[in-house]
Amino acid sequence: MLELVKQNIHMNRWKNQVSTQVTLDDDFIVPDTMSDIAQVILDAAEIQLEPLKSQNERVVIRGKLDFHVLYRKEEGGLQTLGGLIPFEETVNVPGLEEKDYVGVSWQIEDLNADIINSRKLSIKGIVTLEVKVEALFDTETAVELGAVEDEEDGIPQVETLKRTIDVAAIVLRRKDTHRLKEEITLSGTKPAIDKILWSEMRLCGVTTRPLDGKIHLEGNLMVFVIYEGEGESAMVQWVEEAIPFSGEVEMQGAVEEMIPAISARLIHKGVEGKPDYDGEMRELDVDAVIELDIRLYEEQQLDILSDIYATNRELEVDMGEACFDHILTRNTGKCKIAEKVSVGSGARALQICHSSGVVKLDEVEAKENTLVMDGALEVRILYLTDDDSRPVQSVTELLPFHYEAEVPDIREDSVWYLETDMEQLTAAMVGGDTVEVKAVILLDMLVLQPVRQMVIKQAETAPLDTKKLQQLPGIVGYLVQEGDTLWEIAKKFHTTVENIMTTNSLASDSVRPGDCLILVKEIVRA
Repeated sequence: MLELVKQNIHMNRWKNQVSTQVTLDDDFIVPDTMSDIAQVILDAAEIQLEPLKSQNERVVIRGKLDFHVLYRKEEGGLQTLGGLIPFEETVNVPGLEEKDYVGVSWQIEDLNADIINSRKLSIKGIVTLEVKVEALFDTETAVELGAVEDEEDGIPQVETLKRTIDVAAIVLRRKDTHRLKEEITLSGTKPAIDKILWSEMRLCGVTTRPLDGKIHLEGNLMVFVIYEGEGESAMVQWVEEAIPFSGEVEMQGAVEEMIPAISARLIHKGVEGKPDYDGEMRELDVDAVIELDIRLYEEQQLDILSDIYATNRELEVDMGEACFDHILTRNTGKCKIAEKVSVGSGARALQICHSSGVVKLDEVEAKENTLVMDGALEVRILYLTDDDSRPVQSVTELLPFHYEAEVPDIREDSVWYLETDMEQLTAAMVGGDTVEVKAVILLDMLVLQPVRQMVIKQAETAPLDTKKLQQLPGIVGYLVQEGDTLWEIAKKFHTTVENIMTTNSLASDSVRPGDCLILVKEIVRA
């Protein structure tokens, strides 16, 4: 057996991706302590997932739809109703193994809160669950020869050919969390807080990057709160604040030069009123937890053994296929949206209170040198009207978008990590009941290309085949053919590249079709 020096490369491979839709439908009775429902103003929901259970190529997903509804009371004013709808879904995932990394992402495709009567609501939701299975493994390839027997006068007895490949090795795959605790102080023009009716929280413009031993993240936490002011004459109020944040998560093994594929999402949102120094409820405590799903890659250039042979023995080389990842692109694209939305609902719109948006990707497809993304921005606008009986209204619209990112050499089997975010969202009245919505969607992408290479797995030595060697001419003139390399010629005629270059006074190992070479068979006895 010929000794080979091998190198392990840590790889991450998508094994499977399975999507399923769950339809949730339940009715909820308004508690006796709450007022009758006249109109639903806003509805929102989050999915709470329990730890996954996987067995025998199946994943059991258990969770709850946590919904909230802001409604107008029959006697006037606003109130909030919330509840939970549990669900359980079993998803078949062919090829799933116990050691695999399994993740589940969710998207609420549709949510409807319909009034059955003044004391009863129907909640219907369609949720898409996407199960993604990854496998971490080592790819092994020969990079050097070990000690070679029968070396004489420092002259190696085995000829080696190397080639250089670019490899994206995964160095770190982990999840972690970062907590944000902030305070918002009400302006002097707003009344103190009596009761919080509604709150929304989302991340905006989040960027992450590895540092030595850390992950740095920064961005904005967008907070919107509707509250009931103190005093009988106080109207419903709202507060909107963009809270910039910057922080670091300890991450052993991270290095600044590594290439990140990191997603960030809010897994906890909390807003509570608290008294200021004068004892008035004029402050908001904001508590948020960001979950980071972290992949860190390192680009390496490897010189691997491509071929070996010897002139003093036979080498039986066992070749095998290995798969390596190559980074095609690491880029962030921006897609601009500018659309007009009608907010007419019988009452004239006076003022926009708040606008929010959710990016929904419908389809991502690899085409010639291009990654094509189609989706929609779901925009919700909350506004005031001139109708005293219906002073607060909302409208939700889907604004489609199309974006093409240039990715040279992308193929159908390429793997991409794609994160969406909103850098900007504005909604402004432009006359009548028309609102102009402008948004900038961020599309953060890392595209990898799996590349299959034939590598040397092992090699064994055997005595020289003297009968085969005798059939080769001792000296021959050879006309270089199309596609020939000096290595292949030397191996075929039992000589070495160095001997050919010396015999033919060649300055380099480059040859062209039609070149005439003198080849002298080399015989070195073991």
